[in-house]
Amino acid sequence: GLQAAGLKNNFSAYHRTQATQLAYDMADKMRSNISAISDYPTNDPSSAIKQESCHSNCSSNQMAQNDLYEWDQKLTSELPLGQGTISLPVSGIYTISIQWDDNRDGKRDDNDPNFEVSFQL
Repeated sequence: GLQAAGLKNNFSAYHRTQATQLAYDMADKMRSNISAISDYPTNDPSSAIKQESCHSNCSSNQMAQNDLYEWDQKLTSELPLGQGTISLPVSGIYTISIQWDDNRDGKRDDNDPNFEVSFQL
């Protein structure tokens, strides 16, 4: 029983680490693309469109779309039922939230963690 609990806790810690890295990565991308900062807040990053031209040359708005697309791909591949949101700034403070199915019951709910990071530009 102790070994099973230890494995479960290690897996939960791994997911929290992934969520932390994904949130801070998006915050860094937003900071580096200030000219399109208003394109980042979203409740549904899965609606972002991959921008093929961003590998060589693209506008700030296209880069924001591509950043959101790639972020959503990482959320869904690295976290079980991973989902992220970026809130509109309140008093100049942006909040990035990430939630995932940590208890592995097949749904995201209030029993699952919600990692948040807030930052100001």
